[in-house]
Amino acid sequence: MQWLTLTGIIIITALTRILPHPPNFTPIAAIGLFGAAHFAKKYWAVIIPAAALLLSDFVMGYTPNLSVYASFAAISLLGLVSLKKISTIHVVGASLASSVLFFVITNFAVWYGAQMYPPTLEGLGLCYAAAIPFFGNTVLGDLIYSFFLFVGYHFLHKKYLIPNIA
Repeated sequence: MQWLTLTGIIIITALTRILPHPPNFTPIAAIGLFGAAHFAKKYWAVIIPAAALLLSDFVMGYTPNLSVYASFAAISLLGLVSLKKISTIHVVGASLASSVLFFVITNFAVWYGAQMYPPTLEGLGLCYAAAIPFFGNTVLGDLIYSFFLFVGYHFLHKKYLIPNIA
């Protein structure tokens, strides 16, 4: 039962990406952290959120972006390590670290692969500097979606007494 509940929550949350939203204000990191914190079988913590991300990419007509999926995998692994004990400080810390991971990985990929910037350290710096305006939305999205996933699931778990055996 809990496995289906968690999977449903993750898929529904991933599909919120199709709603209008500011750039980079998405549930991607929160989904990875939530799955890592709640699935008892840790391989599901990576597989289910990645499948939900792939599904939402498909629904939106996006071609999967390797750097986004790499950052997503790194975020899920971060969640497996940092959210063994779920607490407000751990979730907030993991959310903020996730924002940084996503920023570093995806913008490095833009610099390396898109040929929009010179292949120098200065070009890398320019690429990161150009992405700073989007970072605030990433942080807000990660924190807000994490809040709703973790707090919402906590109340759902308490109200319906869903056992912790995903």
